[in-house]
Amino acid sequence: MENGNTNWSQSVTAVVIKEGRVLLARHTYGAGKGLLIIPGGYLNFGEMPREAIIREYLEETGVLIEPKELIGMRFNTKDWYAAFRGEYVSGEARPDNDENSEAVWLDVDEALSRDDVPDLTKKLIQCALKGGFVEIPYSGKNPPYVLFGAE
Repeated sequence: MENGNTNWSQSVTAVVIKEGRVLLARHTYGAGKGLLIIPGGYLNFGEMPREAIIREYLEETGVLIEPKELIGMRFNTKDWYAAFRGEYVSGEARPDNDENSEAVWLDVDEALSRDDVPDLTKKLIQCALKGGFVEIPYSGKNPPYVLFGAE
């Protein structure tokens, strides 16, 4: 939800799979209206991507997650979109009735075969199943220090 501090050029998402089911939300607006997508959203200025995805999941689904490895990045001329694999921590899935009208746990195979799940969501689910880049600690002049890469 817009709060006046939104950084419209940086967004995040996470694929959360628990017991063979992926958490998806039915979007209520824009190009994704009516589709089941992985939750996510824009960062606030000064917010780290992992903080933002925890916040977005809580706001949109009521589920607390722990972001893990980076599984994908999408770039275009106006913004970037970072995708993480997330682990379920707690909470019951429920819609926020603003950005989404439904929050559901779907069997992964069903999600990958449904017409109301867009291609980007399907590709990110597949990336989460394969694994991703791992966080590599390093030091530098401007903390926090976050680098993801292949081991």
